[in-house]
Amino acid sequence: MTSLSEPKPVDVWPALPLEAWRDTCETLHMFTQIVGKIRLVQSPWTNHSWHTTLYVTARGLTTSPIPYGTRSFEIHMDFIDHLAIVQSSDGGSATVSLKGISVAAFYGMLMDAMARLDLHVKIHKLPNEVPDAVPFDEDRAHCIYDPEYANRFWRVLVQADRVFKEFRARFMGKCSPVHFFWGGADLAVTRFSGRPAPEHPGGFPNLPDWVTRDAYCHEVSSCGFWPGGGTAPAAFYAYAYPEPSGFAEARVEPAAAFYSSDLHEFLLPYDAVRESENPDAALLDFLQSTYEAAASAGGWDRAFLERHGEPGE
Repeated sequence: MTSLSEPKPVDVWPALPLEAWRDTCETLHMFTQIVGKIRLVQSPWTNHSWHTTLYVTARGLTTSPIPYGTRSFEIHMDFIDHLAIVQSSDGGSATVSLKGISVAAFYGMLMDAMARLDLHVKIHKLPNEVPDAVPFDEDRAHCIYDPEYANRFWRVLVQADRVFKEFRARFMGKCSPVHFFWGGADLAVTRFSGRPAPEHPGGFPNLPDWVTRDAYCHEVSSCGFWPGGGTAPAAFYAYAYPEPSGFAEARVEPAAAFYSSDLHEFLLPYDAVRESENPDAALLDFLQSTYEAAASAGGWDRAFLERHGEPGE
């Protein structure tokens, strides 16, 4: 019997209707790009751009420690108190509010806060992976930040991060961390077959093709959560690169999942997960069945790559 104090799934997995938070989503996307680019320019290049990502925390998102000479610093985005917090290894700390400011104002205030901590970082100010990009220091159009929906977004990330980590633990081959790619504003985890992939054609807006080709230099089965944008609502996704023959026709679970011939990936609407009787199980079924579709059609060595049983068994 469920305890009366235990949250219902619809509370744990909050509603995230695009029409209600589209403006906040777009503003928050630019905020995360600024923070992510700071990590990018200060970190040694890591294959697949893993040195650029953010990570889910108990209060929001973080860069993790970033090197700065013999010091390090970290930027936390707190979606409970709605602050960006910069902390340095020599004890310095500065904060910037996320509420009531434009992207241009956030950029200026964050750079000023870092300068006060003797952290002087220059970033490429044009957003990546978005069409019609406007430099951060000129973007005054994106200025809507609804704390309620920013908090809901983070709460969805908390749940997705938790389930993705359970799914990740089933794999023994090369696998990414569960991390937030600020270019597309999606939380993702990627498995690798171990084999090289054909050169990716690239073509993402405001992203050099060589970055895309580095990201997809080996065969992958990737899945993630995207909060929505344009006219498309929030959804979980799964794709393979290169896409093997038969992948698109595979039967995957749950029933609400479908293959998008436009995006070349399987989609599972977020609402189908949050409204299901067991959201964790529904999402794990989607992650597992789409991976199996990619690995089986692609001829992966599943016996070698997958964990069978628990450690010690």
